[in-house]
Amino acid sequence: MSWTEKDNALHREFTFKDFRQAFAFMTEVAFAAEKMNHHPDWTNVYNKVIVKLNSHDAGNTVTDRDHRLAEQMDGIFARYA
Repeated sequence: MSWTEKDNALHREFTFKDFRQAFAFMTEVAFAAEKMNHHPDWTNVYNKVIVKLNSHDAGNTVTDRDHRLAEQMDGIFARYA
């Protein structure tokens, strides 16, 4: 599944082998997001991480920063696939 843009946000669901992988992914993303000072709206239940990205400081719209974080998340996820 890839990113979709709707309701002024990028959306994606990531599925992992188990909770440990999902949590490890979220930890790696947290460090990348903090470095960018851009933080995802996300949830985690067992092996699924559901993400919504938009820029609050740009009027809750999708910006280049959202696309850059999405790209980084895809790269991190690729290591778990």
